Amino acid sequence: MKRGLVPGGWKRLVLLSGVTGVVTALALLYPVLMRGPELGACFRNLFGSLPRLLGWGEGPDLVALSWRHPLFLLGLLALPVLFWRATIGEDRRVPRVRMGTLHGLTAGPQGVRVWLRDVPGVIRTAALGLFIVAMAGPLNVLRPQTTDEEGIDAVVVIDLSYSMRAVLDNVPESLQPYIQLKSKAIRPTRLDVAKAVIRDFISRRKTDRVGIVVFGKSAFVLSPTTLDYQLLDSLVSKLQLELIDGRATAIGDAVGVAVARLRHSTAKSKAVILLTDGDNNAGKIAPDYAARLANKTGVKLYTVLIGSGEWTVVQDGFDLFGNPRYVRTKDAPANPELLERLAAATGGEAYVATDAAALQQSLHQVLNELEKTKFTASYASFEDLFRFLLLPGVVLLSLDALLRSLVLRRFP
Repeated sequence: MKRGLVPGGWKRLVLLSGVTGVVTALALLYPVLMRGPELGACFRNLFGSLPRLLGWGEGPDLVALSWRHPLFLLGLLALPVLFWRATIGEDRRVPRVRMGTLHGLTAGPQGVRVWLRDVPGVIRTAALGLFIVAMAGPLNVLRPQTTDEEGIDAVVVIDLSYSMRAVLDNVPESLQPYIQLKSKAIRPTRLDVAKAVIRDFISRRKTDRVGIVVFGKSAFVLSPTTLDYQLLDSLVSKLQLELIDGRATAIGDAVGVAVARLRHSTAKSKAVILLTDGDNNAGKIAPDYAARLANKTGVKLYTVLIGSGEWTVVQDGFDLFGNPRYVRTKDAPANPELLERLAAATGGEAYVATDAAALQQSLHQVLNELEKTKFTASYASFEDLFRFLLLPGVVLLSLDALLRSLVLRRFP
């Protein structure tokens, strides 16, 4: 009875091999016709990066350029298990019943349907393989488009010394969305307002390349000049006073680092915008020497002194009810003459901002004075290829369900 109803041995293996080849070819027909070269490049990059991924060598890291989630491809290792369970392994899970006569078997599947009863399992396996590759997110890296844009190269230098914790009021409505405070009772500090002004400044840029330098006792590059305004906004929003050592103010080092980021720029308009509330009292580079370096590289220095340098208000903890407590204290020593000298030496301008509105206006005035220049910008984009694999996978899964329920039902 078993031999008469169930083809086995080598015949079944040959049949499964043929059906698997046909189904796989049909499943890949649509993706190959639509994006064959691109999908082929994705797998070539994957195989080309295997030595690097396995630690066997220093091969090129091409996976990140071709796949969003390459680890999903490990799911392909489960396909042989599913294939076995959906075909040969299905027989062991079919319920059986003892009968005294074979007359009832005449109504069961016979002929071609018996030989093709493994087709749904093959189709289901192919569909799952397509879904796994689709979840890995194959990418088509489109050719970069080069365009001529107008813009300037500017590096914004932000003071992160502890004196920036002083309160700065009169925040304009346009800056309110950028002010991030834990409660309405807390008043914005100079750093809070400076971050808001810079984020507003970044949001208004379209073709200007902007970089960020932060400084306290030392100076650090937060971001080189870039057109990625979303990245700049994210970096600036996360700035805090405790991020670096803020016990001193190294204005010379900060200007020197910012100028160094612009030394290879080909733009006619190159600017360093310095936001600070103190005097130079640390660092290895003298501010006047940094200004001479700026002159040699054609960089204009625009300085903005935040505060008056006299008395100010700072937060001094919280009271018993959890409300912020503020005290009036002597402001950190400022040196407006130094900032004016640095700006004049480079052909820039010096500004004084005693409140948030004046600080915002100062940055807008800086932009109005800078000359526009043309530069070449390259934009690269990516095309997701997962939909070309997802569609045939859904079709195959639907076909599997129809065959199992209507044509190739198992017996009993």
